[in-house]
Amino acid sequence: MASSYTLTKGKIPLLISMPHNGEAIADEIKHTMTEVGINVTDTDWYMDKLYDFAEELGIYVINPKYSRFVIDLNRDPNGVNLYPGQNTTELCPTTAFDLSPLYLEGMKPNEAEIKRRVELYWRPYHQAIEDTLNQMKQEFGKAVLLEAHSILSHVPRFFEGQLPDFNFGTSDGVSCDKTLISQVEALNFSPYSNVTNGRFKGGFITRHFGKPEQNIHALQLELSQITYMNEPSNEYNETKAAEVKLKLRALVEALAKFAQNK
Repeated sequence: MASSYTLTKGKIPLLISMPHNGEAIADEIKHTMTEVGINVTDTDWYMDKLYDFAEELGIYVINPKYSRFVIDLNRDPNGVNLYPGQNTTELCPTTAFDLSPLYLEGMKPNEAEIKRRVELYWRPYHQAIEDTLNQMKQEFGKAVLLEAHSILSHVPRFFEGQLPDFNFGTSDGVSCDKTLISQVEALNFSPYSNVTNGRFKGGFITRHFGKPEQNIHALQLELSQITYMNEPSNEYNETKAAEVKLKLRALVEALAKFAQNK
């Protein structure tokens, strides 16, 4: 079901995935949801806009059409918790980050519905990532995946206080070569704060596809939305965004350089 995502092909072995950028909800699901669910409040807003320079750099980009409230493309399809012992949202979320219900009474997706969504939305997106990375590996001998995410700077459900601005995740050093993350950490992110493998260590996509021993490297960036939005609203702030995009471009250019280095 290619219509559930958009894949823009590039010229170098770097793929940017934005699994929480989608905002659509299919009609057969929408009527079961609350207003909070229909408003897709926990979207990783404007990822495509923040990384709009990727095409000119020859980078592959994959974007889903549908919201994470339909199904979370960055979760294990078997429902395994990415952070054991910590509060996380499900494969098919039933509550928003603020614990507001996403479904009307008695309308939560059952096991059969969850399986339907896995086949309809989750598998095509993951198959496209796998095929693209394999194609890159075959053509260039290497593949790099950047998982592009964003989140409110304050989400008490998941972390205390304010989140750092740039949150990199490498599954505690497992999903990419140490050289790559060292090069990323050497970049000047000032005046923004940054941390590696803090609250966010990389979701299912980073952990599943990152195989540095096979020269496939994956890195997740969870960007605080305070760097480019008027929190707590979902309004895009052009001035803030223009400044943080300079850092994002430097990051992507560093990943592109690594990707092309034989």
